Amino acid sequence: MLLQRLADTWAALAATRSRIAKRDLIAGVLTDLVEAGEADELETVVSYLIGSLRQRRTGVGGRSLSQLPPPAPAATLTVAEVDDAFARIAALSGPGSAGTRSAAVAEVFGRATASEQPFLRGLVFGELRQGASEAAVQDALAQAYGVPLAAVRRAAMLRSSTVAAAAVLQAGGLPALEAVGLEVGTAVQPMLASSEPDPVAAVGRTDLPALVDAKLDGIRVQVHRDGDEVRVFTRSLDDITARLPEVVAAARALPHERLVLDGEVLALRDDGRPEVFQAVASRTMSSTDVPAAERRLPLRPFFFDVLHVDGQDYLDVPLEDRLAVMQALLPAEQLVPRVVATDVETVERVFGEWVGQGFEGVVVKRLAAPYAAGRRNAAWVKLKPRHTFDLVVTAVEWGSGRRQGWLSNLHLAARDPERGFVMLGKTFKGLTDEMLRWQTEHFLALETSRTRHVVHVEPTTVVEIAIDGLQVSTRYPGGVALRFARVLRYRPDKTPEEADLLETVRALAPVLPGADPGD
Repeated sequence: MLLQRLADTWAALAATRSRIAKRDLIAGVLTDLVEAGEADELETVVSYLIGSLRQRRTGVGGRSLSQLPPPAPAATLTVAEVDDAFARIAALSGPGSAGTRSAAVAEVFGRATASEQPFLRGLVFGELRQGASEAAVQDALAQAYGVPLAAVRRAAMLRSSTVAAAAVLQAGGLPALEAVGLEVGTAVQPMLASSEPDPVAAVGRTDLPALVDAKLDGIRVQVHRDGDEVRVFTRSLDDITARLPEVVAAARALPHERLVLDGEVLALRDDGRPEVFQAVASRTMSSTDVPAAERRLPLRPFFFDVLHVDGQDYLDVPLEDRLAVMQALLPAEQLVPRVVATDVETVERVFGEWVGQGFEGVVVKRLAAPYAAGRRNAAWVKLKPRHTFDLVVTAVEWGSGRRQGWLSNLHLAARDPERGFVMLGKTFKGLTDEMLRWQTEHFLALETSRTRHVVHVEPTTVVEIAIDGLQVSTRYPGGVALRFARVLRYRPDKTPEEADLLETVRALAPVLPGADPGD
């Protein structure tokens, strides 16, 4: 299949919001692939439609793509050729590999047309955002192959990805899909939570009684034990077993030979409060740049779900029954703090208590629900305190995909009496089409300078931003970065002098550079 077909489909996906239209576009590609006798390319095509190369690490950086060769006049580049090229690029190492890699990248981009080049660039950096989520591709696979969507979803969950499910489907059809089961040692796509703004709304989706878990701001882990062999996977299904010897030891100490557990890893301070997310995250890195104190930071697993014990799967078992299994299986100190709430007042009370103790919030869970992996599900609803600040826009980046041609990603800054406006992060979340049209016209009128992707503007526009918290950051001059920032509304009634002070924003950060973690 020509890469041009996928580039054209990418553009068509970006132009529609219709879920059905997206499904039909993707299903058309998959059907044509099979009818053309090119089904051996299915895994690559599915990966590209989702928005990523099959090679997770290629060594290709932004600098090597800063100056692209002239585009090819006609489409000749195939999907298989692109996959082969990046497989060779990813395998390069040793002296002279940088130059060889740059030449190989230039060669493949030189064979791409004007519309294929941005599609390829988006694949390399995972920045397509064309609207073809894994859910849309799963829906299209079910339609193209005439199988139940539930079977595709379950196989993707149990084989770690939609690409793997596509391979199973191509090899054996529906019988092969239905034969896929949980395998200890193979990561399962994790169940995800939806969000609500308050306890009343959360309970409205989960019903009462409901389980209320403390939301731990650590590293999501899935722990597999098969005898003495233990593997630890992250939320993104990366294997980090070697970096978490404490978790391996904890799993081996349990009185069962075969286990799959879902939970979080974090550290507690001497006062029992959880350590900040960044300290925990850096402890899982292999980089030698991680400070020695953080490499020594002791981590602990806290489990909140069980998927398998000694030959018995629990994916389809109600949470209420999985609770009983966990209580019998795990020591109390390895379970997340949790209560069963029979009324909204209890949810409100524990939410306030646990946030006050330094936890990120709570997750309200439906007791009758099975483990629905790989999707955000109303059976789990997270509640986190929302913080809002009035910040100043100092620059805006041009959008891509469906937002092509609009100014989209906002550069956000707080006010500092000595340094002026200090950048704390970026966001394009929460912007409606109407807001995108307005801000494109508005900020172009305030332009002071620009680069290829960024328009710098007069710092006169105030925008109200909601965030879930802050993290310590060396990337931004304020020493902190906004977490999950999203636009609530513009504030034309406020001047830049009325924007929030940097010190006000920084007060949310649990630990700042140079501060005593015990403060």
